Amino acid sequence: MSFSIKNRQASIEKMKSEELDLLIIGGGITGAGVALQASAAGMKTGLIEMQDFAEGTSSRSTKLVHGGIRYLKNFDVEVVADTVQERAVVQAIAPHIPKPDPMLLPIYDEPKATFNMFSVKVAMDLYDRLANVIGTKYENYTLTKEEVLEREPQLKSEGLQGGGVYLDFRNNDARLVIENIKRAATDGGLMVSKVKAVGFIQNAQGKIIGVKAEDLLTGEQFDIKAKVVINTTGPWSDKVRGLDAKEKLVPQLRPTKGVHLVVDSSKLYVPQPTYFDTGKHDGRMVFVVPREKKTYFGTTDTDYTGDYEHPTVTQEDVDYLLEIVNSHYPKANVTIDDIEASWAGLRPLISENGGSDYNGGNNGKVSDESFNQVIDIVDKYKHQQATRFDVENVLNHLEDSLAESKENPSAVSRGSLLERSDDGLLTLSGGKITDYRKMAEGALKEIQRILKEEFDCVFELIDSKTYPVSGGNLDAANVETELNNLATIGLEKGLSQDAAEYLVHLYGSNVTELFEKIKVTEPVAGLSLAETLALHYALDNEMVLTPADYLVRRTNHLLFMRDTLDEVKQGVILEMSHYYEWSKEQKEHYTRELNQLIAESDLSTLKEGAK
Repeated sequence: MSFSIKNRQASIEKMKSEELDLLIIGGGITGAGVALQASAAGMKTGLIEMQDFAEGTSSRSTKLVHGGIRYLKNFDVEVVADTVQERAVVQAIAPHIPKPDPMLLPIYDEPKATFNMFSVKVAMDLYDRLANVIGTKYENYTLTKEEVLEREPQLKSEGLQGGGVYLDFRNNDARLVIENIKRAATDGGLMVSKVKAVGFIQNAQGKIIGVKAEDLLTGEQFDIKAKVVINTTGPWSDKVRGLDAKEKLVPQLRPTKGVHLVVDSSKLYVPQPTYFDTGKHDGRMVFVVPREKKTYFGTTDTDYTGDYEHPTVTQEDVDYLLEIVNSHYPKANVTIDDIEASWAGLRPLISENGGSDYNGGNNGKVSDESFNQVIDIVDKYKHQQATRFDVENVLNHLEDSLAESKENPSAVSRGSLLERSDDGLLTLSGGKITDYRKMAEGALKEIQRILKEEFDCVFELIDSKTYPVSGGNLDAANVETELNNLATIGLEKGLSQDAAEYLVHLYGSNVTELFEKIKVTEPVAGLSLAETLALHYALDNEMVLTPADYLVRRTNHLLFMRDTLDEVKQGVILEMSHYYEWSKEQKEHYTRELNQLIAESDLSTLKEGAK
């Protein structure tokens, strides 16, 4: 089935003319997960996204499906159990996307260290039991100081005691989104990007019965009627809720910004993902991850109040990360000029339990209750109504307001929130990429109930634990073998080993569609045969509307293949201009837009300022 500009207008016309059972606002991972399950259940489903699919938070993560081992320091077994069990489900329904990639955790003798050699072994053993990997090749093990340095010679040796290695998973966040979207479209869902919700349609009782939308490609405004409307816009959730001026808006979110920087592996080499305390006693940890012959590191995790559409990397962000990385890899001496690419993203934390441990730690803030406890006990101590022991006891048991150990009664997964406002709008917010399927499942149960009780519409929900995303028709228990077998097909048809493997890991079981066109495809100028096949497939089947959609989110070219980007982008723009029959002005517009994104990723302004 085609999913391209050629049927985009038809989807919009259907939205305009038919009442939907469900309209989803927001095409990140949360909305995509809801769309897949709703469409598979036979609900007449529509989804609108004001940017490209995954353009916001869902293409700007740490690109891991992280197991949250850090929670085990406090023996918060339930959190880790939930995370690793759900991670296994996601790996089963999208086996070509999350890939096992064991994590190295070097242990240093330093104040406030998250783990020592004893506690890390206890935590990893418990983690393996929860992840059900005992007795497999992914079972954890410890390394001596010498073994850690043999593996990562650039690591700081001072204070190093050893290390632990445990199972974690790398992820392609934007690909996970588009594969959910494609499956929803295949099952009849109307998935449209570059369409913005600008207002709500309400009945005489003030209940939302649809959305006023604007097509950002044409400027046309139109109405979309729906029995149920759900807001899955991540950091924008409060802004969308605020479109109903009659509703009293109590903000639910506290977005934080996370920054990642990319350098060539020749500058900073790590053989596997590495995870360590910042050394700044700020409660955070940092990831250093190899990918596509590059190494990226992050994240910063700071409160954010700026432009949600364009969070940017600041000099402060760069200085913070470079100081940490150069402290832990003193032989690397990474400078801003070594940075080849970067990205900044927002995490939509629920304000009342905005835990940020998943993406690298917390920012050290405590809750109002804990803060007041400290003030109260110190005051009592000053008035000789409490002992020094009493003060130390309170300080040692501070409730970290960023911990995600509290379960909200409205949550459908830990750290998430599903609420229905008085006007009938459902909002699903918070959570982690790992939880997206579980969050969607919880939302679908509520949507199913509303449709039955309020509209007498009955739907049977699918078992989303076994329903694969597009490209996921593989045996998850033997995914390596299956992907290798697919790569062999590409090899036999004339592709190089590297090219065949690249396409297989990008498209999973869908790669056979590309391989079938090898003999009839002429490489585009500036592109290899594999790149040409990928571009044509993305234009016909992945709703690529701009060069940035393709180079940033359908592939990782801008982030991890900067060396060839300047040449490849010319071929991409040329082929897209033919495909879409762009005018000279349109071609120049999209070229400028892409060049601006590249300059931002390159940190061109900051580099110029440093000279």
